[in-house]
Amino acid sequence: MLLKRTLVVLVLLPFGLAAIYFGGLFYAGVVLLILVLAAFEYVNLFRAGGFQPALLFVLGGTAMFVIGRAVNGFASAPWMISLLILASMVYHLVAYELGRDQAGSDFAITLSGAFYLGWIGAYLLTLRYLPDGLWWVLIVLPSVWLADTGAYLVGSRVGRHKMTKRLSPKKSWEGYLGGIFFSTVGGALLAWLGQVYASPGTAVTIVHGAWLGFFLGALTIFGDLGESMIKRQVGMKDSGNLLPGHGGAFDRIDSWLWAGVISYYLIVWLFH
Repeated sequence: MLLKRTLVVLVLLPFGLAAIYFGGLFYAGVVLLILVLAAFEYVNLFRAGGFQPALLFVLGGTAMFVIGRAVNGFASAPWMISLLILASMVYHLVAYELGRDQAGSDFAITLSGAFYLGWIGAYLLTLRYLPDGLWWVLIVLPSVWLADTGAYLVGSRVGRHKMTKRLSPKKSWEGYLGGIFFSTVGGALLAWLGQVYASPGTAVTIVHGAWLGFFLGALTIFGDLGESMIKRQVGMKDSGNLLPGHGGAFDRIDSWLWAGVISYYLIVWLFH
């Protein structure tokens, strides 16, 4: 298992770093692909639980939000949101008329998937498009990984007090605090590297990096737990088997979804 996980990381990491570095359409295309794959897995998870979200609208809505964010930021959001809600409602009304008694629940799951993976996921683009966006992303995503790694290392060794007995029994409060420590220190170090290698006048500071790391370590765990909630409800261990040893795309980005939106507003509201 460890060998598979390592090989997958070694193969995908250079590609991911190249996308982050070059930005633009390359980065947008990679984010779009990942989010659409996660949206497909999201639909399959709920179908395994007996629900019937509309694949077309979950995938289409996710893609529409990401493409809109890439093209004109938030300008197209009002009509996109309106169209998705109304079209999805019509689809599930027809499904109910044809005999699907749970169509109301399916409608809610359809919308939540498109908004959670598309609207929230698209903040990974919005973050990259900020001034110094390259460096912000190179602080944010590794900080999430450091939080996960720190939580595992500390929790597996000294974890005694369970954090969530139902959602994720292996998580402990000790591991949670260890993850915050790792991400806070890591965020500060990554920001220092940004100061060293970024262009003069960058807004990235060590203090900003530390605060980002702290909030990401404290909050992105809820993305992990949120996906765990869905998987436990439908009785699935992983969202898919796309990545050997890692599960599916949704499994890999559950914390990134929270990281993108949280980091964007922290940077815009507090650091600019």
